[in-house]
Amino acid sequence: MATTFLQAEWRKLIMANYAVEPAVLQPFLPANTELDVWNNTCYVSLVGFLFTNTRLKGIKVPFHSDFEEVNLRFYVRFNDNGTWKRGVVFISEVVPKPAITFVANTIYGEKYATLPMRHHWQQTKESLTVEYQWKKTNWQSLKIVTAPEPMPIAVGSEEEFITEHYWGYTKRRDGRTSEYGVEHPRWLVYPMQSYQINADFAAMYGASFGFLHSQQPQSVFLAEGSDIVVKGKRVL
Repeated sequence: MATTFLQAEWRKLIMANYAVEPAVLQPFLPANTELDVWNNTCYVSLVGFLFTNTRLKGIKVPFHSDFEEVNLRFYVRFNDNGTWKRGVVFISEVVPKPAITFVANTIYGEKYATLPMRHHWQQTKESLTVEYQWKKTNWQSLKIVTAPEPMPIAVGSEEEFITEHYWGYTKRRDGRTSEYGVEHPRWLVYPMQSYQINADFAAMYGASFGFLHSQQPQSVFLAEGSDIVVKGKRVL
């Protein structure tokens, strides 16, 4: 059984979900996995959220327990001896702490980068506003305004597809694939009222994703999040 590597809370996850052609993602697909689709649609998601109460192997690292993350990810599945595991692959993950970047890239072979970041949350009786910002030359942002109370995710919904992936897969330099598990309860989501996305996709994620700048997302929603556990990796 895999050991626990990281424990934390992921809170207020903005998820902006774009339909893309499978060919866009094929160069990033880890060995032994295949693209996972919903209603014959292949997705990438721009996700912003807050890490809180973060502990590495049970130890809280000073000044590194609470921080923002923004990532671009897509969805895959892996046939593990007849059992399908549904997971995510990250194109890039941005955090404001260089030590987090070093640990994630060194131990997990992920594609973390360090940039200045900040966030803003505001709740009233009528609405909840959540915004994440990161600076690469200029400030970029992901913002959503929702109803103030979350609701259960509907069975068979797009929100269920996006949030119910409990494995991470990483394309290694040697051509093999790393797998790790992510554990969390089923999340609640907030009904969306409006959103704003100001992201330079080409500068952040490469020219192959530049088209997202002019493309409207299929959906944008806010998940409340929860406690999470990340398990140690294995090589497939």
